[in-house]
Amino acid sequence: MRILLLIAASFLYYSVFCQTIDVHDRPRHSERERTFDALHYRIQLRLDLDKKTYIGENRISFIPLTDRFSICWLDASEMEVTGVVNGGGESLKYKHDGDRLRIKLNRSYSRADTVTLTVQYNGQDPSDGLFFDDASENHPKMVSSNSWPDHARYWFPCYDAPNDKVTHEVIATVKKPLKVLSNGRLISVRHNEESGEVTYHWYQEKPHSTYLSMLAIGPFSVIEDSLDNLTINHWVYPGDEENAQRIFACTPGAIAYFNNLFGVSYPWAKYDHVIGPRQGGGAEATSATILGLGVIHDPAPDLDANWERIIAHEAAHQWWGDLVTLRTWSETWLNEGFATYFDHMYVAATRGEDEGAVDLLVKKMAYLNEAGNRYIRPIVFDRYNRIEDNFDNHTYQKAAANIHLLRHLLGDDDFYRILKSFLQEYAFKSVDTENFIATIQSAADKDMRWFFDQCFYRPGHPVFEIESTWDSTVQVLTMSIRQVQDTTTGTPVFKLPVTIGIIKASGEKVSEKVWIEEQEELFQWQLDGRPKMVRFDEGNILLKEWTFEKEPEELLFQLQNDDVIGRMWAAGELNSYMAISYVEEALIHAARNDPFWSVREAAIESLSNAGKSISGDLLKELMKDPHYKVQRRAKAIFESQIKKSNETHH
Repeated sequence: MRILLLIAASFLYYSVFCQTIDVHDRPRHSERERTFDALHYRIQLRLDLDKKTYIGENRISFIPLTDRFSICWLDASEMEVTGVVNGGGESLKYKHDGDRLRIKLNRSYSRADTVTLTVQYNGQDPSDGLFFDDASENHPKMVSSNSWPDHARYWFPCYDAPNDKVTHEVIATVKKPLKVLSNGRLISVRHNEESGEVTYHWYQEKPHSTYLSMLAIGPFSVIEDSLDNLTINHWVYPGDEENAQRIFACTPGAIAYFNNLFGVSYPWAKYDHVIGPRQGGGAEATSATILGLGVIHDPAPDLDANWERIIAHEAAHQWWGDLVTLRTWSETWLNEGFATYFDHMYVAATRGEDEGAVDLLVKKMAYLNEAGNRYIRPIVFDRYNRIEDNFDNHTYQKAAANIHLLRHLLGDDDFYRILKSFLQEYAFKSVDTENFIATIQSAADKDMRWFFDQCFYRPGHPVFEIESTWDSTVQVLTMSIRQVQDTTTGTPVFKLPVTIGIIKASGEKVSEKVWIEEQEELFQWQLDGRPKMVRFDEGNILLKEWTFEKEPEELLFQLQNDDVIGRMWAAGELNSYMAISYVEEALIHAARNDPFWSVREAAIESLSNAGKSISGDLLKELMKDPHYKVQRRAKAIFESQIKKSNETHH
């Protein structure tokens, strides 16, 4: 849901674990028990941005889930409840204590009844959920919501947990010339010339969870776009139109891409982006996404690319998180893991497979960094202090990497058949991991419980020690694969397929998929001569840490002949052999000439990490590289060397 700007990661694997947080000390949470099924909220608000106040009422329709239902509990925070009436207009007794509103109904109801009641309330400048922001140099005076994860209760009384889905209306009255955005389709805009007010009526006619409810009010400029009959609008601050048109131009294409990928058409009435001062990256709501101030910027290749990825991530949430929604907060991967994986797929589809491969590696590194320096936990995890604790690099990046492995295990045909079946079967419902496992079984007739048991229900990841030896007397290549991860805290010995790629002495390439099932495995190949390269995990499918010592000659061959991730890895490994003159020459050649930017960057990094003083002329040359990341890395090294030289001189 809330995706932050991606911080550049080093392409080194973390092998030393120094975890500082014991996540198992956190309290355990279970699915919240419902006593009623909410059907519809009709929310009316009159908001005063100068006084930072609102007056509201919510007419709630629901069906009891128990017989003899006479007490209705709602979530309501930092608001004054001024009255509750039933569907006939009779006043009901209530008690509002902290976050909880207890309503005594005038009689008992059964499961066969539909109950309606209206809560009248008001509030002033709540601390969360609904923000009244004064004008600043960065934004105008405005209101923006933050309903995630359970903060809808700050602007309307409701059942505020994700395992209930409800349709809703928002009817908001504000002073002209303010504009109002909310979920669903726009029913009407009514102007009151006498009071100088305007009332927007939005209707979310398909059910969703309360944390996906949104409201934004401000003097927005609305940029119109579309995809076929789908209205796509971008609500931005006046003066930002030109940059916004460039930045958001990718939106129709992203939605079209996901329509085709998932086999399920975009499910909502429209799609909007809106800028909000309280958001760091992006936060999805049904039919709308709230984006932070940083999304609007002057042309810059790195910012453009990163925000395009975020725009794709939030668009993917319209299916994964909004159409199907996690049942409990322990299942966050069903929202965030899928959206993160599909923003990766969008990158690969629009910017090429090499960009996609590097994007996936960065995601893996984000998880490995957290695993190595903070904690490891199962992806599906019910222990947290705050709901936000579960929105981490396990939920986003580790889950995305494991979805990639699942796709590899299933094959594309079955994988996409399962996605479509899951979205269709559970549309507008709350789901958990068990539902997804069941869909794999029903849609593809495959039992993948073993995979989820080790990769989603248990912590950690494989840590491999790889050795390959060549016996020239019998012409046999032997590969030893050992799993050396610590298994004392629940991390398993993994059962995984891995592809071994071999380039023979003749230059012929062969690939073989083998299964790793034991802590140590040996595999052998009869060949016609010493291979030029042996590749573990060809295709870079696994989420792993690993060591695989190689002779410099093989690394040099790999630097020139492997895929982009293999060439990057070889560049990093070669810094151990910098005493050999031709190794330095090969890295310099790669820094200048490799066809892909990340390998050129990795080659410079390897030279720098080896403690070599890189020629100033070379660095100046690389500061003119076609890719901005190579330029920046070369400039940083150049400035560091000058600083170090000056310090030494003085």
